[in-house]
Amino acid sequence: MANETYLTREGFEKLRREMASLQKEKQELSKMIGEAREQGDLRENAGYQYAKDKQAEVMRRIMDLEQKLKNVRLIEETKIAKDEIRIGATATLKELSSGSEFKYMFVGQEESDPAHGKLSVHSPLGEGLLGHKKGETVAVDLPAGRKEFKILNIER
Repeated sequence: MANETYLTREGFEKLRREMASLQKEKQELSKMIGEAREQGDLRENAGYQYAKDKQAEVMRRIMDLEQKLKNVRLIEETKIAKDEIRIGATATLKELSSGSEFKYMFVGQEESDPAHGKLSVHSPLGEGLLGHKKGETVAVDLPAGRKEFKILNIER
């Protein structure tokens, strides 16, 4: 698959719930559009225009989600290498200049949420650390400049 979407089980279920919600919203918007059409002149009907614009936005997101869900590859925790940073692994890192420690689970782009400890393997930090092992010190080029990280621990 050329455009694989890597997701945890939790991320997969979140996308499925979003898809179900969007399908309901699409039905509601179709109903709103039908009601607006019954009111006559559509050129000056703000409700109609809003519903049409929103429907286009919802349809774009549905198509995006359909593609992602079609090409999903679940990250199976039992198949994650324990000795190096890979998608699905959780690593504890120490940023050497500040001494700050961070713990991140490395995920696909769709699930990335650094504020909640989920870092995309496609982010600058994720790409820089991918494949490195516990105990290694790695220099990574980040938008804020070059930083060195020590990999303290890797878990799955």
